[in-house]
Amino acid sequence: MSPCVEHPWLKEGGAPDRPIDSAVLSRMKQFKAMNKLKQLALKVIAENLSPEEIKGLKQMFNNMDTDKSGTITVEELKEGLTKLGSKISEAEVQKLMEAVDVDKSGSIDYTEFLTTMMNKHKVEKEDDLLRAFQHFDKDNSGYITRDELEQAMAEYGMGDEASIKQVLDEVDKDKDGRIDYEEFVEMMRKGSYT
Repeated sequence: MSPCVEHPWLKEGGAPDRPIDSAVLSRMKQFKAMNKLKQLALKVIAENLSPEEIKGLKQMFNNMDTDKSGTITVEELKEGLTKLGSKISEAEVQKLMEAVDVDKSGSIDYTEFLTTMMNKHKVEKEDDLLRAFQHFDKDNSGYITRDELEQAMAEYGMGDEASIKQVLDEVDKDKDGRIDYEEFVEMMRKGSYT
């Protein structure tokens, strides 16, 4: 079996119990590269995780949240990444923070942390994907329309025209101006989310 498959993040049980795992930086970078709809869909999935599915992550979050405020500030993020031996610039930390801070509050809350750090297998479970799709498909038409996409992105302050166009260009394979479930699933499973 390849060492990659044996990595604790890929196993069903979840994260290791180490204070802060080296996967933090790579996960945050992967999240930053995702389109806005995929980021929001992961947030919806993270909000519905059971305690068993997130064991280990709570401890990791608490270890980074050094002032125990319930959020990770840019300083705490930089400090946590530095503890991992990461030689990351101030500007790069700021970019990661902006990407992971979906609600633009200036800090990373627990749900945002889970969204970034959860196991890849969550993105492959049919019921989680369906629940996320239905969250965006407000009228239950079987499609995420441009209006529904705009509404969802506006909720999180990320609905600029360029982002919406980018999501539709990337995800709407049959170019009918809306995203069906198959297109949504393909988007969620595509890419290197390890």
